[in-house]
Amino acid sequence: MKKLSGYLITCLFLFGCASAPSISNANAGASAEALIAEAEAVTKQAAAVEYQWRDTAKVIKKAKKAAADGDQATAIKLAKKAILQSKMAIQQAEQQKNAGPRF
Repeated sequence: MKKLSGYLITCLFLFGCASAPSISNANAGASAEALIAEAEAVTKQAAAVEYQWRDTAKVIKKAKKAAADGDQATAIKLAKKAILQSKMAIQQAEQQKNAGPRF
């Protein structure tokens, strides 16, 4: 029984990780400015479905500041984080659009 429950937990974990949105490798060589622009566009999409996460705008603001200060690595990292947060917010909106109490 323990082996079966361990197997089920492992399968659920792997399925959950596989279904999470990810940032494609297409933007691997993109500049910080391009990624920030993409983050802003995806964040607008999340706002359009009224599911924008609380900290995404703050992350974009920090990415812009890092880019302005010349810290491209930090700006890219923060922009990718904002893109991922917005994509996950859109996915969450889709998954929960019919959520409600079931009596």
